[in-house]
Amino acid sequence: MELVFKALADEGRRQLLDALRERNGQSLQELCELLPDLTRQGVTKHLRILEDANLVVTVKRGRHKLHYLNPVPINEIAERWLSNYERDKLRALSALKAALEER
Repeated sequence: MELVFKALADEGRRQLLDALRERNGQSLQELCELLPDLTRQGVTKHLRILEDANLVVTVKRGRHKLHYLNPVPINEIAERWLSNYERDKLRALSALKAALEER
């Protein structure tokens, strides 16, 4: 999970993930066109870090590698770190509903 947090810490990598969330299965060239502030080498480096964190998977199609978002690690973080807060909110809403129904 440490690799996921490190990967998410960089704005450029988050932009790449957002681009893949909007349209999955993009080539390096397509991603470079969407992020003109990053060099091709920079995009390649960021993609490698995202792959190492299992946030991006690649599939070779002919001469191109297509990059796909893997949402599983992000969902694991959400379940581990955020689900407890959601349960508290649901309990509070349930208690509020019960209190209002008693009136």
